[in-house]
Amino acid sequence: MTDISLQSGFDDSGSHTILVADDLADNVMILKTFLHHHNYRTVTASNGQETLDALKEHSPHLILVDLNMPDMSGLEVIKKIRKDEAYDNVGIILLTASCNLEQLLKSFKAGADDYIQKPYHHIEMLARVQSVLKKHESNLKLIEVNKRLDEFNQDLEETVAKQVDELEKVNRLRRYFSPQVAEKFLNEEAAPFSNKRTEITVVFLDLRGFTHFAEQNDADVIMSTLSEFHSSVGPVIFQFNATLERFTGDGLMCFIGAPHAEEKHADKAVDMAKAMQEEVSKLVGGWQKKGYGLGLGIGISTGMASTGTIGFEKRLDYAAIGSVTNLSSRLCAMAEAGEVLVSEYTANNLKDKSQLVSKGKKSLKGFTDDVKVFSLKSQ
Repeated sequence: MTDISLQSGFDDSGSHTILVADDLADNVMILKTFLHHHNYRTVTASNGQETLDALKEHSPHLILVDLNMPDMSGLEVIKKIRKDEAYDNVGIILLTASCNLEQLLKSFKAGADDYIQKPYHHIEMLARVQSVLKKHESNLKLIEVNKRLDEFNQDLEETVAKQVDELEKVNRLRRYFSPQVAEKFLNEEAAPFSNKRTEITVVFLDLRGFTHFAEQNDADVIMSTLSEFHSSVGPVIFQFNATLERFTGDGLMCFIGAPHAEEKHADKAVDMAKAMQEEVSKLVGGWQKKGYGLGLGIGISTGMASTGTIGFEKRLDYAAIGSVTNLSSRLCAMAEAGEVLVSEYTANNLKDKSQLVSKGKKSLKGFTDDVKVFSLKSQ
């Protein structure tokens, strides 16, 4: 009763096929009947070649192979099976009437997973069969997990490579455009720079004395000096969240208020201009020692502008168009070295007007009426 109870604990779910290989028909019949009783599917073979043929035809999960068969020994069968990687996860149990240690060692070395000694103890046989099947099922699961892990790693590598490539593209984009323009371009799928009317504050800056300087010096000196200038004011532009529209040789134009709206953009533009003058003043001393005679003039104007994309298919820019940009340019041209000129509307929008000095009304090219101009007090 106890034996039957124990045996039932090793019953199969009916999902495993076992190949029984023995040249004695009685042994085959006994094993086949016993395994069927415990819900295993079986196929049989009576010699080595039939075993190999049945393996290919039925793809069993486990082979019970007798050590002593006439045409091909069980050991030779194991060696042939283990030479084919396709059967690495087929379990093999050697059936033997002998406990010859040398034979057992050879069989394990050849690839057997276990052995069962004749005459069979049924519970021991069931336990060893189940143990080998579980071992190989675990191996299959591990192989599948590793396969999925490899696929995941491959996908991850491809994803990371794409992200690195995108990051490199973003970094290249940011070298040519201001951060606001680059971010808006990257974050919006279509038409990131729609045309619209918006109030902005435009800042023009230009080096005084540059024409004479350029006539007196070679290209390397000119370009290195411009590089110093741009490296000095560029970080300030981005610090104040301004949009750099374009370089104009010895000057540049930027604005605050588009493509992203900015509160108190006039105040921010004035603070930015002060910071620019402070940075460039650090360069002026060295320039004067070299006889360059350079200084920075800045013009600031606030007003409505049309913002959007200009250019053609293969070369586009984000730009601000309107009289506000023209006025800023005229004020910049009028400013002396170290001076910041501000339009009346910009002045009216500043929180601290005490920093301004009126320069009266000025006649500016392109403007019918005289324009009231203010200068920022020197710090």
